[in-house]
Amino acid sequence: MNRLSKLIVSAAIAGLMSSAALAADTIKIAFVDPLSGPFAATGAQGLAQYKFAADELVNKQGGVLDGQMFEIVPFDNKISAKESLIQLQVAIDQGIRFIVQGNSSGVANAITDAVKKHNKRNPDKQVLFLNYSAVDPALTNEKCNFWHFRFDANADIKMDALTDIMAQDPDIKKVYLIGQDYSFGKAVASAAVKMLGEKRPDIEIVGNELHPIGKVKDFTPYARKIVASDADAMITGNWGSDMVGLGKAVIEAGYKNPIYTYYAATDGITKTFGEDGKGSLRLVGEGQLNPPVSDRAIAYTKAYKEKNPDLDIGQPRIANVMEMLARAINDAGSATDMVAVANALEGMEHDSIWGTKVKMRAEDHQAIQDVHILAHTDDGVTFDFDNSGYGLVAENTVKMASADIPTTCKMDRP
Repeated sequence: MNRLSKLIVSAAIAGLMSSAALAADTIKIAFVDPLSGPFAATGAQGLAQYKFAADELVNKQGGVLDGQMFEIVPFDNKISAKESLIQLQVAIDQGIRFIVQGNSSGVANAITDAVKKHNKRNPDKQVLFLNYSAVDPALTNEKCNFWHFRFDANADIKMDALTDIMAQDPDIKKVYLIGQDYSFGKAVASAAVKMLGEKRPDIEIVGNELHPIGKVKDFTPYARKIVASDADAMITGNWGSDMVGLGKAVIEAGYKNPIYTYYAATDGITKTFGEDGKGSLRLVGEGQLNPPVSDRAIAYTKAYKEKNPDLDIGQPRIANVMEMLARAINDAGSATDMVAVANALEGMEHDSIWGTKVKMRAEDHQAIQDVHILAHTDDGVTFDFDNSGYGLVAENTVKMASADIPTTCKMDRP
């Protein structure tokens, strides 16, 4: 072997060693959400937020433990529970120990069951499921388990805040409920009926309708029924393309009354409503972009927009997931001992970049935090959505929402 050949071989070996060292210093986090199909825009936005949060809030701060970096690895689940379980197994086979997912409670229910079974059968390859947006209350009640943590307020917590505001409006006498036909949509409808009945028994539910998720091409028939019902307000948990479609239809049908929502922002939704949503469209959620809560929040949001000019921070809690996971790993002193990391997450109190405290309730692994009623407007908007000039401004805040509401969770711990 001549000298040049020896140098090439030596360089190759050094490169392999460097790659191996890099791999050893990387903590991979599987992002299992839709990256194709009708909800691809929602998944793409979530993926961008995770990658940015991992780099900005963890990696640029020196990583965790002895300098290990976070790496977000995307897996397209096509919004299918069956496909999600396939992708979950692929991620586990690749040695990934942290799973994040949020779009569709139906998917989350499948993942949490699968993770629980996997961890029981494979105590040396346990994984954690970090749920950032699937809000079916069952996930932290009757279906709770030690390996699942939810960073979003659940559907009941959000509905409690929404109906508090609605109950104060004497002009609301009739309400129309419409949502997607799966566990989350059913949970929203059930909570609305129950809580409005308790807080304003005089309110009449004039419509309670579920439609197939991700399959309705034209929402005009639904919008006509809403207008014909003379509803003084409507409530929907629709998100992604289904919210865009419903929004277009109710606007074209001439509906002008209040619309109370869970996810009516970004992904083209804000642009769809535009001026028509001003004064009527309300959203319940955590995190506050407008008015900005601090210089740190402003800098973070500006940096994200510079890197992702066509995407929004529609799910601020993703920053909480990354910061709280990094803290838990450091506190546990390990990125592979899932019991230790979970124990570190339990009961954690975190000062969020969004100016509020987040407490991961130990009893059920439900994040307790401030919940805001946000108004669609172009007034006082520092950070808009869809590059439309319109965004969300916090109108009302429920401090540490539902912190005193008990859970039915009976958790088995390892």
